[in-house]
Amino acid sequence: MENKNILSEIQTELKAPKGQRNNFGNYNYRSAEDILEAVKPLLKKHNCALVSNDEMVELCGRVYVKTTVMLAFENQPFASASAFAREALAKKGMDEAQITGSASSYSKKYALNSLLAIDDTKDADFTNKHGKDSPVAPTKGVATTNDELI
Repeated sequence: MENKNILSEIQTELKAPKGQRNNFGNYNYRSAEDILEAVKPLLKKHNCALVSNDEMVELCGRVYVKTTVMLAFENQPFASASAFAREALAKKGMDEAQITGSASSYSKKYALNSLLAIDDTKDADFTNKHGKDSPVAPTKGVATTNDELI
């Protein structure tokens, strides 16, 4: 089977439920861990591997975690996607390592979403107003790049 077909098969077969709950905002969401748990059986079925890599980048004086996830078949990468999440300057109750880890988890989730064609545009964590008039945009500065075939 061609690599493009494998990616399409995995995207079509993947069911990644929103296994997490935000009681404050009253919504369900999926984490990177939820996505990885759901995709692992499909990776095994299609003899593929998923590799994730974080890189620290500075843009406009701010530090971002750039996560790239790559899908490989027979040890050859053939598709990838990247996402960025900005590190918060400070986060109450977190040390610097936890802040970086949080940004890494966030960017990994969105890189996985992009690669695996998971649509989160209607997720409450994106549209939740938290009692305000306008939707709250993600605070970590998420931006994803287009999927690329290698």
